[in-house]
Amino acid sequence: MVQNVTLLDGSTFDLLVVGGGINGVGIARDAVGRGLSVLLVERDDLAAHTSSASTKLIHGGLRYLEYYEFRLVRESLQERERLIRIAPHISWPLRFVLPQPEGGRPGWMIRIGLWLYDHLGGRQSLPASQGVDLADPRWGAGLKPGLKRGFAYSDAWVDDARLVVLNAIDAAERGATILTGTAMTGARVEGDAWRVALAPNPARARPGIAAPVEVQARAIVNAAGPWAGHLLDGVDGVSREGGVTLVKGSHIVVPQLYPGAHAFILQQQDGRIVFTIPYEHRYTLIGTTDVLVGADQRDRPEISPEETDYLCAAVNRYFAREIGPDDVVRSYSGVRPLYDDGTADAKAITRDYVLQLGRKTGPQVLSVLGGKLTTYRRLAEHALENLQPWLSGSGQGWTDTAPLPGGDLPPGSFADFLAQCRQRWPFLPAAVAERLAHAYGTRIERIIGTATDWAGLGEDFGQGLTAAEVAYLCDHEWACDSDDILWRRTKLGLGADPALARRLAEWLAANR
Repeated sequence: MVQNVTLLDGSTFDLLVVGGGINGVGIARDAVGRGLSVLLVERDDLAAHTSSASTKLIHGGLRYLEYYEFRLVRESLQERERLIRIAPHISWPLRFVLPQPEGGRPGWMIRIGLWLYDHLGGRQSLPASQGVDLADPRWGAGLKPGLKRGFAYSDAWVDDARLVVLNAIDAAERGATILTGTAMTGARVEGDAWRVALAPNPARARPGIAAPVEVQARAIVNAAGPWAGHLLDGVDGVSREGGVTLVKGSHIVVPQLYPGAHAFILQQQDGRIVFTIPYEHRYTLIGTTDVLVGADQRDRPEISPEETDYLCAAVNRYFAREIGPDDVVRSYSGVRPLYDDGTADAKAITRDYVLQLGRKTGPQVLSVLGGKLTTYRRLAEHALENLQPWLSGSGQGWTDTAPLPGGDLPPGSFADFLAQCRQRWPFLPAAVAERLAHAYGTRIERIIGTATDWAGLGEDFGQGLTAAEVAYLCDHEWACDSDDILWRRTKLGLGADPALARRLAEWLAANR
């Protein structure tokens, strides 16, 4: 399925999408399903940057109500329900507990906010909010004993990088051309189309093209995220209104802080909130920060000591067991390209998206500014609606009910599906069966194939990663190196011995 493009030079497409993050792949998937010919190019790996560095939540954004972002919250809550339905293997409901400390937001304000949160989006499947007694260990285990009352409400969790990859897979299987390791280096108007220059990224193990080529496109979507403004520097005759503000969000991962499958949302003295989220069974994910940064931090953002201290202090105000920098087993940072609305306070900058058309006549370029993981699907619909005059003949929206690859689970709960997998392949260790069922859904059988025992899956690299899974990721999910596999397609790098990464790199060099 992953294309080996040798005859791309001179090809013509209806739509060229630049950027393999969540917005780019969402637009590509929607467009090809409407009957358009689509090419997506990504300089690095799919979800290599911001889209794999999120808090991994599908949520309405409870705190956005304080900024009167009612439309954004409503749309996000509606999309939360849709995403749980179309991708039930990689997303599921998550209960959040909001302790009420002294000096925090008053209880009446929280109750009003939660009532709005329950009703704005037409909640269908998730439990309503409620007051909770934190002395009850179901809700307050691990917290300091002085915290007495709180609230519980519902949102959802998602594997962010897999959400990106699954959209790309579906786009490709419907006819889109997806090229990773391929950069757009310039574009000029020729008649009624763009002539676009593409070049391979030599830093990728297997770039999508072997040498520079030129293609034509009726329209371009600039979904380059933090590089959206930079990309337009190489596009002739495009007007700009506003731009992006770059905000770094950092997270830390520590050993599990508390029992239970719920998350906490912790109010901070500066008005921000910090999440603690159960992560990969044995860990707790903590984030995020909001730090304004310059363009120099786009490529390799890293958490600062001050951010680590901030997140540790945020936790220590609430939890009985205090943590410090030495407890951090992993950290990651992403640069969010938020629409520049003139707000100086990073936490108050809108998370809504803006779609900008760059030309009044001739072939069009549409730039995606801002946005959040939860609303990617609706953003894609809006983008194609805006481009309709330049892409005549395209069909209607369709993605609100179509399952993402692997999401067509049989009737019943995910637990029922997992039980079926364990019965069908009893040789799979329980933890491996659960991970594969979550990551691949019904496509798990494409990895296991005809294997009747563990040895039939090929070399065991450790952590339940086998040659059969690696081959599938390379052949069908654009994985090229060990980072693609261990940190984006799976999260196995978190608990892996360094020898695993070395052996995997050796196998890839010998077999790919």
